[in-house]
Amino acid sequence: MPESWDVLVVGAGPAGGLAALDCARRGLKVLLVEKRAFPRWKVCGCCFNKQAQATLASLGQNDLIIDRGGVRLQTLRLGLNGRQTSLAIPDGFALSRERFDQALMDAVVEAGASVRCQMSAGVEEVQPGWRIVRLKDQRSGQQNHVRARVVLVAAGLAQRCLPEQDTGITRIRSRSRVGAGCVLVDDEKHYAAGAIHMAIGERGYVGLVRREDGLLNLAAAFDRQAIAHGQGAAGATQDVLMQAGFPPPAALRQGRWQLTPALSRGAEVVAGERFLVMGDAAGYVEPFTGEGIAWALTAGAAAAPFVEEGLLRWSHDLEKRWTRELKLRIGRRQRICRTLAMVLRQPKPTRALFELSSRWPALSERIVASLNHVTLPSAGSQQCL
Repeated sequence: MPESWDVLVVGAGPAGGLAALDCARRGLKVLLVEKRAFPRWKVCGCCFNKQAQATLASLGQNDLIIDRGGVRLQTLRLGLNGRQTSLAIPDGFALSRERFDQALMDAVVEAGASVRCQMSAGVEEVQPGWRIVRLKDQRSGQQNHVRARVVLVAAGLAQRCLPEQDTGITRIRSRSRVGAGCVLVDDEKHYAAGAIHMAIGERGYVGLVRREDGLLNLAAAFDRQAIAHGQGAAGATQDVLMQAGFPPPAALRQGRWQLTPALSRGAEVVAGERFLVMGDAAGYVEPFTGEGIAWALTAGAAAAPFVEEGLLRWSHDLEKRWTRELKLRIGRRQRICRTLAMVLRQPKPTRALFELSSRWPALSERIVASLNHVTLPSAGSQQCL
């Protein structure tokens, strides 16, 4: 492996993959490393809203989702206290993370970047004009060091590749819920394709989406006690579905469940000496209709101009502008989701919001539309005045 890179990207999810693609297309020497083997499944609702689609299109990936068999989504079906109501949503798509992430990685390779899977990364000391990164092959245990002029960290919710002195404190919000998910073989007709089915319960909510391969993707957010004191994620899911009046899938107890760390969190530092943090590693809140992937893609699409500037001259001003860029492009969307998450923890406001959705669906559809509002990153990083 070459010893020197213009850009080293840690994490091959939506944020890291799209950033690597954009940087490679600009002629930069890019290495993308991912600690897991591909294709791989992740705890995720696998939904792509209008913002996600527009961001992909802005970098020439207009047909990536459709070409891989994405299922069009047009309805949000809500369930609460045994009652259901449906809302129209702007056209979205459902596509499994196995197919999407692999397709994005294929595009990264085609653009000229180098990709290494099953390899972890640890960002180490600064040298003049460079950042040293330790790479470890997860299969053989072999380690070596490379240097990168810029490091992009898109290593997920609980990233540990940056030194503590660089990252500061990760603030986890009190009462933050944890994520849980699985994929099930389900031949019942209750959870039809083309809709996001969302069940709301006392201690969490569950989203169900039919994937392009016919499997049923479950992604949930639960109070920690719901999992710790009950029958695990499967039991918590069954409770929420039954409270909402949704039938539990027959294979629910046979699912291979994965859990996430606390979802609602914020990174104290998202930029430092020759590194930028993006995606879930930069901060996250509970999403509802595909916002999580859209946030990640938006950050990935914004990175390349900052990288190009940093290759010429790294500065504290650049770091401040990256922090501001994330707040501008993603912060508002996350605040809306954070507000919704707070409402869904309180029974009376939740019932009121559900009644509002049932009687005047147009008002609730406006909230969903605001989460789908398209804003693309600026063409270049703007200097602070």
